[in-house]
Amino acid sequence: MENSGPAIKLRYHVEDRPQVGETILLGFQNVITSFGGLVAVPILIGSMANSSIEEIAYLISAALFVSGLVSIIQSKGFGPRWFRVGAGLPTIMGTDFAFIGPAASVIALGGIPAYFGGSMLASLLEIVMSYFVKPLMKYFPPVVTGSVITLLGATLMSAAMDWVAGGAGAEDYGSPLNLLIAVGVFLLVVLINHYAPSKFSSYAVLIGMAIGYLVCIPLDMVDLAKVGEAAWISLPSFNKIGIDFNPSYAIPFLSGYLVTVIETVGVMQTLGQVTQTELTDDQVAAGVRADGFGSFIAPLFGSGPAATFSQNAGLIPLTRNASRIVALVAGLIMILLSMSPKLATIISVMPLPILGGAGILMFGTVAAAGIQSLSRVEFNTRSLIIIASSVGVGLGVSFRPEITSQLPSFLAGLFSSGISAGTIVALLLNLILKDQQTID
Repeated sequence: MENSGPAIKLRYHVEDRPQVGETILLGFQNVITSFGGLVAVPILIGSMANSSIEEIAYLISAALFVSGLVSIIQSKGFGPRWFRVGAGLPTIMGTDFAFIGPAASVIALGGIPAYFGGSMLASLLEIVMSYFVKPLMKYFPPVVTGSVITLLGATLMSAAMDWVAGGAGAEDYGSPLNLLIAVGVFLLVVLINHYAPSKFSSYAVLIGMAIGYLVCIPLDMVDLAKVGEAAWISLPSFNKIGIDFNPSYAIPFLSGYLVTVIETVGVMQTLGQVTQTELTDDQVAAGVRADGFGSFIAPLFGSGPAATFSQNAGLIPLTRNASRIVALVAGLIMILLSMSPKLATIISVMPLPILGGAGILMFGTVAAAGIQSLSRVEFNTRSLIIIASSVGVGLGVSFRPEITSQLPSFLAGLFSSGISAGTIVALLLNLILKDQQTID
């Protein structure tokens, strides 16, 4: 896949190796910006199953361990050519919200063991589909990929705004204090990134969030009691809960894996653009395969399906760091955090407005990368319709996901994600429309 490359000058390219101290800080920055997504899903899964606090803590530790392990696999790339697993680009992996809907129905029938068994069996679909990604990539011309990348950032903005307000369902949702914290972090990240010397601007997100965290402590916005209660050490283990391999539990997860394939292709294309890498179709396929492989092994350690996160795709242009070694270190940091509930709790009690302030800029950067990609597309009637329809449908589904609730369960799952819905529309219109009439 040809990559035109953004205008941003990277400080570290994929093969570059920053100094050890800098690598650790940049890796930690990747982890902290993704942490909300890393722990949210196991908390929701535990809540669905009415799990105890101890069981939820175990699910969080297991999710962190698997996320770190699969991030390393995805970022490094392993295996022979016929079963290459991992795209070899700096990537953060974690548990995915696309599987929450299927998980709810399966857990109601067979508990968390059914969730593990069903997601594990269904992950084989994604592994099989990874072998069909390469021939399908010819249907992803720049007008489609640009639309997908734009959607990837734009559809995540609602999550960022929920964080800014304090988190969906929070009693103080949208309070002036939450908004003030988020705005403060946002401005800190912007100013540090733009005005600080390059050796400091790379840490703009980390510095901004750290200052925001410290400010929130005297404002009584950080629950330090939970930090004190958490244990220092908890070694990882194989699944303590059990796995139920009833094939009927796999069926609800199939649409989730189809959505994941589509979203992962979009994230891989975005990573190729922001890392200024000429991403091959084989690499995209290996990236999808890493998702499926990670989801297959995750239940063995007590975690749910793993998917490629888009947060670090927005972080790379801001930090101008695309080094693979940084992502590998981020994976190691997640594994270490999984062994120390106390350290993980310090991050998990971070007020969401801090993450929201940084998230607006990160997700906006992803959308901007898509717009930049679209700027190189010849705007004629055909391309305009594809872009408008894809972005319109994708954003519409993101704003009103309940619109798919009356569809058959398979279609509802497939179109429940704004990214997947918009991508499907772009792919279909790219096949159907042949008119090349140029707009004056």
